[in-house]
Amino acid sequence: MATRGRLQNMVVLVTGAGQGVGRATAIRLAEEGARIAVNGRTAHPKINEVAEITGGMPVVADISEPAQVAQMARVVEEKLGPIEVLVANAARMTMKPFFEQDPQEWWDQIHINLGGHINCIHAVLPGMRRMGRGRIIIVGSKVGVIGWQNTTGYAASKSGLHCLGVALARELAPEGIVVNIVAPGTVDTPQQAVDAADANLSLEQYYAIRSQIIPAGRIGQSEEIAATIAFLAGAGGPTFAGKILQPNGGEVRCQ
Repeated sequence: MATRGRLQNMVVLVTGAGQGVGRATAIRLAEEGARIAVNGRTAHPKINEVAEITGGMPVVADISEPAQVAQMARVVEEKLGPIEVLVANAARMTMKPFFEQDPQEWWDQIHINLGGHINCIHAVLPGMRRMGRGRIIIVGSKVGVIGWQNTTGYAASKSGLHCLGVALARELAPEGIVVNIVAPGTVDTPQQAVDAADANLSLEQYYAIRSQIIPAGRIGQSEEIAATIAFLAGAGGPTFAGKILQPNGGEVRCQ
């Protein structure tokens, strides 16, 4: 695919890259010249499709399983080289009132969203340290900033990721490894159908209401979040360290 060249030959691992923000990010970074490892929890056709589009390689691993993550990192390094950029994007979200949600379902969100990306960071850090450089870009959420009804497990996991990123940035910046967080607002992804159903609205009704609330007057697009991630992965990355960037059209104006 045609490239912009700003990330030429950089090895990038994108978790949860089969759809939504992960898919858009993998495609955008490949357009900028990166060599992409396309992660998915299972060998889903969507993962192979994104790998084909990007010219990258599919890597199947359940990120909540440390052994699978370690093996994934080894395979990527053997095939593509040391991982220079980790985009920590994979997530699970279920919406139920706190006291109605099965505890296992609640904790699964913590194990995947937070624990899973701790596993990924553990796996890629040795290679980054050997190179003396790296980028870790954590995809958080407005929900991790302000909370949201019926999303306590997801909100807790994303808030934890935000704080993890801020703390890691302080620890790793002296080694040339830059950590930042992107916390999108409402974005047009498959998850929005779940949000709409939780609100007892059609997707069209839900988008109309959210668009009235967002100062920009519209729902965000995955490609816009991918552009923010591409900025952090490239030359713009060192400008920030431990920052929570919030591309949300003005929907959330706090940190």
